[in-house]
Amino acid sequence: MKRREIEWAALMRAARAGDAAAYDRCLRDMATALRPFVRRALARIGLSDDHAEDVVQEVLLAVHMKRHTWDETRPIGPWVAAIARYKAVDVLRRRGSRVYLPIEDFAEILPADDAPADPGPDVARSLEALPTRQRDVLRSIAVDGASIGETAARLAMSEGAVRVALHRGLTALAKHSEKP
Repeated sequence: MKRREIEWAALMRAARAGDAAAYDRCLRDMATALRPFVRRALARIGLSDDHAEDVVQEVLLAVHMKRHTWDETRPIGPWVAAIARYKAVDVLRRRGSRVYLPIEDFAEILPADDAPADPGPDVARSLEALPTRQRDVLRSIAVDGASIGETAARLAMSEGAVRVALHRGLTALAKHSEKP
């Protein structure tokens, strides 16, 4: 197992035990690792860097919303890689593009495995605990699959305000999930 995977797994275990600082570090490390790979994948198919941050944020949101599906006895790498691949493909689908995005593009991050399961009603309950604006942003991006730009237009917000609401909503969900 790669050093990065071992570190992420340890951080995610600590996060599941209630360590918010470990969770923050885990997500930041994942974002740092994902950005260059997402940029390269999008550049290969003719999309600008403008879309890369949207994809990275969607991956982090999916990691957050589905973190309970990660089996701690298995490597975290394939789980994260599968989420990253599916989110990159989702961006292409929303644009109406039919492009083959090989999983090998994400192999340097971590090899792909099965897609994580849908958490269902847990997501709805978690979202209901958020302030309206954060809930609307998270629902738009995580549930409806909209991009940051689409969410901004739909909610009459700037893209920066959407990113702030997304970050604050994720932080609030992380704190909410720490409570017994």
